[in-house]
Amino acid sequence: MSTITAAITAVGGYVPDFVLSNQVLETLVDTNDEWITTRTGIKERRLLKESGKGTSYLAIKAAQDLIKRGNINPAEIDLVIMATATPDMPVATTGVYVATQIGAVNAFAYDLSAACSSFLYGMSAAAAYIQTGRYKKVLLIGADKMSSIIDYTDRATCIIFGDGAGAVLFEPNYEGLGLQDEFLRSDGIGREYLKIDAGGSIMPASKETVENRQHFVFQDGKTVYKYAVSGMADVSEKIMQRNNLTKDNVDWLIAHQANKRIIDATASRMDLDEEKVLVNIHKYGNTTSGTLPLLLSDFEDKFKKGDNLIFAAFGGGFTWGSIYLKWAYNKQ
Repeated sequence: MSTITAAITAVGGYVPDFVLSNQVLETLVDTNDEWITTRTGIKERRLLKESGKGTSYLAIKAAQDLIKRGNINPAEIDLVIMATATPDMPVATTGVYVATQIGAVNAFAYDLSAACSSFLYGMSAAAAYIQTGRYKKVLLIGADKMSSIIDYTDRATCIIFGDGAGAVLFEPNYEGLGLQDEFLRSDGIGREYLKIDAGGSIMPASKETVENRQHFVFQDGKTVYKYAVSGMADVSEKIMQRNNLTKDNVDWLIAHQANKRIIDATASRMDLDEEKVLVNIHKYGNTTSGTLPLLLSDFEDKFKKGDNLIFAAFGGGFTWGSIYLKWAYNKQ
């Protein structure tokens, strides 16, 4: 029996209509377009403003886009993995609701949370299920409604994040395409530098936690930046070395869209030409679990069968890693 690899065979994406530009942020906090653009590369981000709609809405839209673009029968999906840091609610799993709403009636589903590395870790999990030979179609969705946990009076965080979602379908491949290698890392030293203090089991929600604004994201920007630059660059270089890849045979860098300077530093360590580095942070900001699949959705036309893609991400906790994947299809 031929070796089974796990290949991406379809992609989809979704961002809300409402645009929060740098110019609007100038009216909310002490900042300006030049400062934001120079330090992050972000010009605007999308927000889900409609009342009563959460991360599941974004995920459903992205999955439906994939189903339409890939001509997929949702009843044939075996598993839905929901990569997110902002589930709709505690306990009731967001992925289960999403699977039901998209018609994946024969799938089981669960949420996977590793901050901004959630989708990257989800790629590893999805591929492992496929490689067992037991599952044929695994839908991996990365989605976050970051606006639900951002304090729009905190200029350190409100300029960075946006809402969005992307989705990919993994299927078996017998040509040696798909996921080739992964190098995933984590370190609990990051627990204090990027977090939400309240709402968990240590500090449950109370009148005081709400008044103290402890349900919003806190980020020690300088420390996180330092670890992210070294972390993403290190793992990307590592995965190239152990797979005998050079700048000439890496076709695309699919990097987490957290900060343009971090993306540039990673590309520089890999010695990649600028045209091989895919970027959409200027349009969407940091959509957390959504950044990697949104890149695939936005730039699907560029990929050719057999292309070598290097994925890299870094998230709170700390979590980070890199994945090497061979693209499996030409868009028709």
